Amino acid sequence: MERWWAWQFTLVTLATIYPNPSHGKNAEFLSATLINNLVADPRTGRLYVGAVNALYQLSPDLKVESHTETGPKRDNRQCTPPVTDTCEEAVDTDNHNKLLLVHGTKDVLVVCGSIFRGICSLRNLSNVEQLLYFSDSKGEKSYVASAEESVSVVGVMSYFTKDKDNFTVFLVGKGYGSHDSTKLISTRILQDYGDWVVFDSIIEASAVQANPFVLRYLHDFRFAFKDGGFVYFLFSRTLGVQDTKNFTFISRMCENDHGYYSYTELQLNCSATNKYNKAQAAYVATPGDVLAKSMTQSGQYGSVSAYDKVLFVTFTSDEDPSSSAMCMYPLRSINKRLVEIIGACYSYNGIINEKAAVYSPYSSNSILPHQHDMVTTYNCGAEFLPSPLASKAEFALTSDPSLARKGHMTAVAVAVEMGHAVAFLGTTNGEVTITKVPVQACHLKTDCHSCIAMKDPYCGWCVLEGKCTTRQDCSRWTEENTWLWSPNQQCVQIQAFDPPNLSCKKTQQVDISIPTLPRLMPSDTLQCVFGTIVSTAVMGVNGQVHVTCSLPDPGEIPATPNQQDYVSVPVQVLVNKIEVTSGEYHFYNCAATVRKNQNTPCIACVTSEWGCQWNAQDHSCSDSNDAVGGDHIIKPHCPQFESPEPLLIPVGFQIPISFEGRNLGIYMGRRFAIGTELMKHIEEEVTQVEGSKFKFAGFEFAYDKQQEVNVSFHIKDRDTERKIDSTLTVVLYNCSVGREDCSLCKHADAKYQCVWCATSRTCVYRELCPSQQSAQCPNPEITDIVPRFGPLKGRISVTIKGSNMGIKKEDIKKITVAGVDCNHQADRYSVSTSVVCEIGPMRRVPPPFDLPVESTKSGPVYIEVEGGRSGTSQVNFTYRDPKPVSVEPMKAIPVYSVTYCTGKFRAPSDPLTVTVKYGADTTKDIQTAYQYTENPKVIDYNPKASFVCGGRRIVVVGSGFDLIQRATMRVQPSTDEFSQATAPVEFIQDTLSKNDTVLQFYSPSVNSSFNTQSLRTSLQLDNVYEELKNFDYHPDPSFNKLNNSAITEASVIFVTGRGFSKAMTAKEAQAFVGDASCHVNILQDDKLILEAPSSPPRARSKRHRRDTTNDLLDLVIKFGHGEWVVGSVYYARKDDIPLAIIIPAVIVPMLLFIAISVYCYRRKSQQAEREYEKVKHQLENLEESVRDRCKKEFTDLMIEMEDHTSDLSEARIPFLDYKTYTDRNFFLPSKDGANDTMITGKIQIPEARRAIVAQALNQFSNLLNSKTFLINFIRTLESRPDFNARARGYFASLLTVALHGKLEYYTDIMRTLLLELMDEHVQSKNPKLMLRRSETVVERMLCNWMSICLYQFLRDTAGEPLYKLFKALKHQVEKGPVDAKMKKAKYTLNDTGLLGDDVEYSVLTLQVLVHGEGPDVTPVKVLNCDTITQVKEKIIDQVYRNLPYSQRPKVESVALEWRPGSTGQILSDLDLTSQKEGRWKRLNTLAHYNVRDNATLVLSRVLHTQSFHQHQDSHEEKNALLEDDNTFHLVRPADEIDEVKSKRGSMKDKAMTKAITEIYLTRLLSVKGTLQQFVDDFFRSVLCSSSVVPPAVKYFFDFLDEQALRHDNVDEETLHIWKTNSLPLRFWVNILRNPHFIFDVHVTEVVDASLHVISQTFMDACTKTEHKLSRESPSNKLLYAKEISTYKKMVDDYYKGIRQMVPVSDQDMNTHLAEVSRQHTDKLNTQVALHQLYQYASKYYDVIIQSLDEDPAAQNKQLTLRLQQIAAALENKVTDL
Repeated sequence: MERWWAWQFTLVTLATIYPNPSHGKNAEFLSATLINNLVADPRTGRLYVGAVNALYQLSPDLKVESHTETGPKRDNRQCTPPVTDTCEEAVDTDNHNKLLLVHGTKDVLVVCGSIFRGICSLRNLSNVEQLLYFSDSKGEKSYVASAEESVSVVGVMSYFTKDKDNFTVFLVGKGYGSHDSTKLISTRILQDYGDWVVFDSIIEASAVQANPFVLRYLHDFRFAFKDGGFVYFLFSRTLGVQDTKNFTFISRMCENDHGYYSYTELQLNCSATNKYNKAQAAYVATPGDVLAKSMTQSGQYGSVSAYDKVLFVTFTSDEDPSSSAMCMYPLRSINKRLVEIIGACYSYNGIINEKAAVYSPYSSNSILPHQHDMVTTYNCGAEFLPSPLASKAEFALTSDPSLARKGHMTAVAVAVEMGHAVAFLGTTNGEVTITKVPVQACHLKTDCHSCIAMKDPYCGWCVLEGKCTTRQDCSRWTEENTWLWSPNQQCVQIQAFDPPNLSCKKTQQVDISIPTLPRLMPSDTLQCVFGTIVSTAVMGVNGQVHVTCSLPDPGEIPATPNQQDYVSVPVQVLVNKIEVTSGEYHFYNCAATVRKNQNTPCIACVTSEWGCQWNAQDHSCSDSNDAVGGDHIIKPHCPQFESPEPLLIPVGFQIPISFEGRNLGIYMGRRFAIGTELMKHIEEEVTQVEGSKFKFAGFEFAYDKQQEVNVSFHIKDRDTERKIDSTLTVVLYNCSVGREDCSLCKHADAKYQCVWCATSRTCVYRELCPSQQSAQCPNPEITDIVPRFGPLKGRISVTIKGSNMGIKKEDIKKITVAGVDCNHQADRYSVSTSVVCEIGPMRRVPPPFDLPVESTKSGPVYIEVEGGRSGTSQVNFTYRDPKPVSVEPMKAIPVYSVTYCTGKFRAPSDPLTVTVKYGADTTKDIQTAYQYTENPKVIDYNPKASFVCGGRRIVVVGSGFDLIQRATMRVQPSTDEFSQATAPVEFIQDTLSKNDTVLQFYSPSVNSSFNTQSLRTSLQLDNVYEELKNFDYHPDPSFNKLNNSAITEASVIFVTGRGFSKAMTAKEAQAFVGDASCHVNILQDDKLILEAPSSPPRARSKRHRRDTTNDLLDLVIKFGHGEWVVGSVYYARKDDIPLAIIIPAVIVPMLLFIAISVYCYRRKSQQAEREYEKVKHQLENLEESVRDRCKKEFTDLMIEMEDHTSDLSEARIPFLDYKTYTDRNFFLPSKDGANDTMITGKIQIPEARRAIVAQALNQFSNLLNSKTFLINFIRTLESRPDFNARARGYFASLLTVALHGKLEYYTDIMRTLLLELMDEHVQSKNPKLMLRRSETVVERMLCNWMSICLYQFLRDTAGEPLYKLFKALKHQVEKGPVDAKMKKAKYTLNDTGLLGDDVEYSVLTLQVLVHGEGPDVTPVKVLNCDTITQVKEKIIDQVYRNLPYSQRPKVESVALEWRPGSTGQILSDLDLTSQKEGRWKRLNTLAHYNVRDNATLVLSRVLHTQSFHQHQDSHEEKNALLEDDNTFHLVRPADEIDEVKSKRGSMKDKAMTKAITEIYLTRLLSVKGTLQQFVDDFFRSVLCSSSVVPPAVKYFFDFLDEQALRHDNVDEETLHIWKTNSLPLRFWVNILRNPHFIFDVHVTEVVDASLHVISQTFMDACTKTEHKLSRESPSNKLLYAKEISTYKKMVDDYYKGIRQMVPVSDQDMNTHLAEVSRQHTDKLNTQVALHQLYQYASKYYDVIIQSLDEDPAAQNKQLTLRLQQIAAALENKVTDL
């Protein structure tokens, strides 16, 4: 495959500063702001740079020619251009360049920015300061780009033909921003023409647009180009709402397509599994010869020629975010696949190979078959043909990655050089700068070999210039062998020299063979350089190219180095003084050959490779010279001495040595001396014996370093002292080395003649021992035995160590151990020093006299060797009975197991018996002593993220960890060819603690300079590596400056910043004020809520301790090893603290009332005085306690709610499906409720009539689709007095379901009726009353329309905060007592539902076991004052928390059993044990049954749901329980007896009761403060126009704005009321009060009471009327009095923001409504709705007929006749037919 060259820069746009030491600094342009876009004018080479707030025009050398500022400008996304002072939200806004296009023929630059809704301008291409055109008053049609920085925009210049005129246009592809035009692709004109203005979108093709209401596709455009009459767009998008994975598409359409009918998308896959799924950049280029051939041969791309266009695309991967790849797609393949897709759609119903291959992505159009070959006839589509089209995933065009790398490749450019394709790839590393750099770095290589080694297609070696260059930079590159191309050529080389070498004493010419030397011109000079000597050369061609040079003179040749007999001289061949090639030439020196061996100088001379000769006369080596003769000139046969005898010489004894001489004729009569280094500079005389025989007397050598050493002798001529060649070498040996005893000595080889000398007790040469040698050695001596203990049965090996224990194994005659024969193991015998034998069983000896038999347990070792010699050990061997007790370790994993113990077992094994074997006959078992276990397994680990500062405690859960010797956590940056790292880096942390199932580590600290996405984390468990694939590192968090430095003793500290929750939780985080720790209550991504220490701590630092002026303390946040000082705080003094919360409407009246009451009664009773003091004491701290309680409750609730909401997602929130949602909104409020026919879907129709009825209902549906009939129908019904408000609402809901399949038509009917209603109210001078109630059909239709259009908004946006509010409210209510009978709660927002008594209670945690569902228990928190039914409800909520309410068991269907002992007890609300108080009976609670904390209860299903009384065991129990039904729970209602008593009571008691009750009103404040965050979040989600606003809201509000302008007496307040009545009061209040209309939940009465208060607050916020508060105001009004003004402003801003949004056209709205109809209509009971609607037509049949007869339009359409036909079919009505 073609080799790709990856670089860290892309041509220009992503170039980093390239090192260029030889060429100076590169031309560079630096922008003061971020660069967004860059384009080049190919005609002039100018560059145009679009940056934030600036536009630059640069010369080809990057000099600024022109510059203009484009921002910041006063703007806001909510403002509609032109932006004037009337837009209050306008602020200075940065202008990000979104698009630059060069229109060269008109010398125009198209510039589009992010401000003013993406309006473009035209500027002079020669001077960008000159603005040619700009207009911000043309409206939405001129909005081209996107106002959002993150939305990508691409464009391409094109043309458009109309009325035979050609217009220059540009096509734009862009993603969808919340304030943008919804057009994905648009064609923009560059001139005014007819109704068109500059930048107008001249093609209205609604199909190719994003649906702004269901953000399904999320387009990210990356590239646009045109080719062959087509325009192409490359982008990635998702496939739908649920699927968030990106897929890459290329879309194509004809360049002059007036309706985008040819628009077709083809999915592109990079890799067979589409691993690389998101396109980042692309480039279109030809592939060149080599790549085209390679692509064709691969078989993957079809036939590709060098001139075909190929699309090169870089991709990133959602699956592996750290990697990227480049894939190639020939345009020929893309077009071929597109034609297949389009043809399948046009002619074959979208089917290819029996599979669906195509779909319509942006519309609900069905694909209908047409004639064959339609794709040929209509190659650019047609209006009647389906469009737009997209390929199914199975028919995507797939390519294997040509290049896959770590890191993100985000830019690509491709060029062809020398037939090879070269890809330049840019990565995300570094910054965006503009630098003009060469595409190659040839000049950095200064020699041929390094130049060629680069393999750079742009580079080659310019031979005659001696530098690495591009081909064009080499002046004679056209000549052969002049420019050597880097990828596939070699440098010019010297092949041979002739002669190959020369004596350093001679000189001559040499021919140098250089086959690839370029041909030279006459003007070229050719030279040779030998070292520093330059000589002129001549080029010759005899078969091959050679150069003839003169060698240096001998005096110019360098000296021969030591230890060498030649010198290498560097050779250079120069052309025009430029080195072309080089090598080495050898000049040899015969005189230096003798250095190789001083003892054989002649042999070294004549055998050298240079052919030297030896002159024996003057003892020298010289060059071979045939002219010199004589016996003293020796060439092949040197005089020498050889063949010494003997070859073995002992140390310490002089032995004569004889040898031979050869070729000694010239030395006749000479005297010789012999010597060697071991003779210590002593030379002995050599005697000639006879002929060629010589000898010398020998020498007494001394040597003890080893047994043997080679000794080489030299021989000299006594007269001249010159050495004559000698090859005499003998072996010198020492008998005593390594032979320390007699046996070892006698074991020596006989050739050494070594003997054991008894007198000296040493081993010596035979002649050196003066005494008689003994034939035998001394007796054996035993020094040790191993082991010294053995089993009673013997059969183990014993090693006997000592000396003189024989010289061969046969010498051992007998061995006994402790008197027992020991069998000699001859194969393990070591001469003299070691004998091994196997002992027998212990011998039992009969005792003397009457003593019992006793075992002989120990004794010495006895050994007998050859010659009767024997020895006995001084140490004894002892027999024992071994008793193994335990095994360590007791467990092992197979990979570490010791196999020789117990063999192989399958892990995990049962506890195994360990058998210990002693020798052959003794075995001992250790029962259940050893076990094989599984290899260590990592099951999970938490948490799964860390900051780069490290130090987060990571807990790894698994098994088998106790067998691990060392466990470490390791972090390594993944390296790639783009990274700059020179050496691998690893961050390691050893385990913190370890047991069998848990490993704990601190996450390693990592260098913050590394890209966190490139970090890979793993565990090393001994030698096994386990990668933690999902472990992420995040950059350290950042902290903002503290807003408030003062804290009180009970205060909460708020710390803000960014990135807190990425890798930290509240439990792990640490905070310190001074040296005191403060608890972290809440940790969210952007805020920390800390609980300050109750008393001022000491300062941490000495500096702060010395600073006593302000008592400042450092506030330190610690996340793992990371520590940040976020500011200084101080404790405010109590007398300086103002009241934080002032509640005059509640506290002051209570203070006045209670104080006056107590004062009046104080005189009458001392008891009242004491009560007053008590109350007064309570009231003194009332405000402080309310404040602290709010903070504490809010913190507790947030902590508890984290468990409930942390995993909330659309999948976990129990949203109702669309049908159930509409059923509950439309029909649940009806008189039949859940049994309504529309909800059940059941109507009674006889089987025989069903077909007739179905047909008639379809006809009735068609009749309802007649606007004339339907308007007439509704007006007629509303004119009837018995058609009341309930009937009108029900009728409207039926109509909504019946017309759901055509919601566009339904909307049209609603608009028509609303216009009539509006005119009616305006004319009656009461416009403010419109839409206040649902008394008309159209008002209910509007309510239903809002419910339909806001369903998806509820699911996507508002549903989650509403569900959290509901859950938080329910949780808060249930954490305190709730009276099951009175429906009052301790914690509520509704004063009428407040439990006035202070009920004592405690929290219990029950362990609940569900019968029949396994052994797992579920902990459930309840109150001991809860009734049994309340306990069941809480248990069901917790046990079945993952199921929606409708799928949970009902309370009546389960029984609760408590098992305090061996027997169980069924718990129920009432039984014979229930307590009685007079005629009242208290419901049983857990406290009644004395159920304790942590008790175990069993929840079981009952088969038949019956009343309680039918489960009683006896008739007496039934009677007892049926006596009366007066039950109560927590508070007993006052009965007649109590009332009589109360009349007798004193006024004092009454007053005190009321006073104490009022105190509980503070609980409302506590609950309100606790829930405030959740209420605010919900209000913000509903009333925020800066995020997603449902299109129906914008559409309808614009409709109201239009109608308000139409009527003179409709002011802003009236318009505000209309909008409030149509949306907040009509829809949101309904949903807020009834969460079960959108969620599958159960809303209890106590929760409903609090929701009522919140919804009332929402209503108050939407009114313009100012609420004046007084003491008489309801508590719920007072409760949110402070927040109402904030909420009112939110409503005003919301209405204002919607007004400034981009209008939603009728077409856009209809597209959205059609999509809703398509998705949901088939799920609704449409037939039932038609049947129910007909009941109204039947009931008012006559008046409807009369009305139709009076309507001319109805008569023309024969509507009366059609209704009569339907009536006849449905109920056999008699007609005039």
